[in-house]
Amino acid sequence: MDLDDQGMIKRIVEEHGQEGLVVVLGAPSADAAEIVAETVTVGDPTYAGPLAGVPLGLPVYHILEPEIKAQVDPQVYEEQVGMMEMVLEGEKIVHSVRKRREETLSGQGG
Repeated sequence: MDLDDQGMIKRIVEEHGQEGLVVVLGAPSADAAEIVAETVTVGDPTYAGPLAGVPLGLPVYHILEPEIKAQVDPQVYEEQVGMMEMVLEGEKIVHSVRKRREETLSGQGG
């Protein structure tokens, strides 16, 4: 997640609040997904961006998670995500994001 994206997310939360917001990631690796998930839950772990030290606590999912896939039109999902789903380590990515989400929900994030 680049610094502009961090700034945009921070502005959206400041303008609209956290309620009803969900972050859906499309990161191509478990490591990348975990860093972005950490950034939008407990703050930027690199302390380089606008979300450094800003614990938004937003719920975060990956587009490969079954509960997200089920909410997308199957044809659109296949067109936009199908190839990615076949070549990425989906289980590993989903595990990383789910772990961060569960830690945040249980108050253990950080």
